[in-house]
Amino acid sequence: MRRAALHSLGCKVNSYETEAMQQMLEEAGYEIVPFHQKADVYVINTCSVTNVADRKSRQMIHRARKLNPEAIVVAAGCYVQTSPEQAAEDAAIDIVIGNNCKKDLIALLEEYECNSTQKTDRCRGKEFSDSMIDSETAVYQPQTALLDINRPSQPYEELHVAHPAEHTRAFLKVQDGCNQFCSYCIIPYARGRVRSRRMEDVVRETKELAENGFQEIVLTGIHLSSYGIDLGYTLLDLIRSVHAVEGIQRIRLGSLEPGIITEEFVSELAKMEKVCPHFHLSLQSGSDTVLRRMNRKYTTEEYFHKCEILRQYYEHPALTTDIIVGFPGETEEEFAETCAFAKRVSFYEIHVFQYSRRKGTAADRMEGQIPSVVKAERSHRLMAIAAEQKKSFAAWYEGKPVEVLFEEAVIKDGETFYEGFTPEYVKIRYRTEESLENKIMKVEFFQIIV
Repeated sequence: MRRAALHSLGCKVNSYETEAMQQMLEEAGYEIVPFHQKADVYVINTCSVTNVADRKSRQMIHRARKLNPEAIVVAAGCYVQTSPEQAAEDAAIDIVIGNNCKKDLIALLEEYECNSTQKTDRCRGKEFSDSMIDSETAVYQPQTALLDINRPSQPYEELHVAHPAEHTRAFLKVQDGCNQFCSYCIIPYARGRVRSRRMEDVVRETKELAENGFQEIVLTGIHLSSYGIDLGYTLLDLIRSVHAVEGIQRIRLGSLEPGIITEEFVSELAKMEKVCPHFHLSLQSGSDTVLRRMNRKYTTEEYFHKCEILRQYYEHPALTTDIIVGFPGETEEEFAETCAFAKRVSFYEIHVFQYSRRKGTAADRMEGQIPSVVKAERSHRLMAIAAEQKKSFAAWYEGKPVEVLFEEAVIKDGETFYEGFTPEYVKIRYRTEESLENKIMKVEFFQIIV
């Protein structure tokens, strides 16, 4: 039996697509092995959200070639979509698969294996590094499946995952692409315009996941808030349809744009008891002047009002966000505004990112690029604020009974505990001898894991 190994970098959308490709390989008769083992086929689903992501993508591609110089190495996803020339010149890559072409993985493998000249003429056994993308190593052209991802007529690529890798929570991709063009972001160029999955296909997969024992699903996409604008639906329509599926007990939403949070939207969500009160609202900066340079479509006051709406309808909702530090031209005063705004909102979690230049974006051409040492120092300061806020949010649950979806057992000092998450995504550890995996129950006398 032929062996295949896969590795995913980046976001949950990538993870979903990697699981879909793994399922294709399994159905084609491949044995799936861990990535560090020798395999006949390696599939790397790449990321390009930052320069670091590009570098990590190349490293994993070259690691696969070193693991088995005779293997077929497939590079898929955002890095090869945005850097096709580099991918074409990289002798570690046999097959390039861009976004919206991953469904063709098996056909591309079969076509490649039928082409014996490519296999005998290619460069084998070389030592690869990130700098080895030049004419000396580019002795062939890899088999390539790349679409013009920015063409408005691109359809949604239907992929399917029946058996996610996680045991209790299933991520469900429902949307692709982005129309926002924030000045720092390469993703619209990597993923193309907004494309939504048909509601009936989402519901069908949700039912299958419920039949396979999953109680929680996470609706995810590149720009989830835009779901349905190309099909005449809304995200609220989709949530209602998924909410009606028997067996699903929790619905968690991926990252949302602040603009979708309205009185009407939240009041309807609050009527659906399966929807978790855990909302990731993308902020990026707490300074209005920085937000304008970022081409974000809201002010800090508008964002704060969205948070107030959520707190009006939910007793103690978990509000999480992303913040970029060191955006071009960010002054110390603007960074101080961000810190003050973060304290004002009082988030549960803040994912802090140092600004990374991306060629082809408006921000890359801006003056006032911030030195790395300054970005690192600001990142540490904001992360310290985030850590305090997370402790404060979690402490609210002390002494209160909480509902937990338990995921796995852990052994501590010879005693058995189960760990899981509340609807707000607070991690709980509970001592018990009973098997609680994939069970939802209300517990007291637990430990909060921060």
